[in-house]
Amino acid sequence: MAQKLDRAQVVDTALRLLNETGLDGLTLRRIATELDVKAPALYWHFANKQALLDEMATEMLRRMGAGAGSVPDGWRTALTATCRTLRTSLLGYRDGAKVFSGTRLTDLGHSEGQNALLAAFTEQGFALPDAVQAFFTAYAYTIGFVIEEQAVAPLPGEGPAPEYDPEQRAGRIGADRPLAAAAGASLFTDYEQRFERGLAILLAGIEAVLLPAPPAPPA
Repeated sequence: MAQKLDRAQVVDTALRLLNETGLDGLTLRRIATELDVKAPALYWHFANKQALLDEMATEMLRRMGAGAGSVPDGWRTALTATCRTLRTSLLGYRDGAKVFSGTRLTDLGHSEGQNALLAAFTEQGFALPDAVQAFFTAYAYTIGFVIEEQAVAPLPGEGPAPEYDPEQRAGRIGADRPLAAAAGASLFTDYEQRFERGLAILLAGIEAVLLPAPPAPPA
């Protein structure tokens, strides 16, 4: 007798196939073939591909939380650790950031970590709306950065596609646009360093714009 198919099997298979097919090639039919079932069997669990993507993103977040540990003390340390963990996790899947972006989480398991992160802000003087703004801005930066990073190097652990080679790109642009030609070295290399520098800029901006000034000393 065939083993009963459940949602967890479908999601696990979809995440495993993602590195082979990419987001565009990941279909319910392809997943069904991998599971040796007919495609309609999947519709008992997921009404459409978007519903599956929502559950995939939620499972990615579960796995991320399982390996992340507790939120560090201090808003800078906590936000930095959160962004680094998010980027590392998304880079573990082909098109991971695209899968994660814009999806609707299917449970509230993330709320514990979110509460701890926001507390790291409010305990150091941020108003809750400003803490949320800081978190969301950093989240959007990380997602957007990884989407662009994976457009250049789609597969985990592989280098950039040949069309993004800075020297080839500079040759195609030409000497009459020297700044644009030279920009490739800063756009398509050293992603680790660029992510960290962008994160440092973002943290400085949060501190300058959102962190309340300390009270003035008494006269």
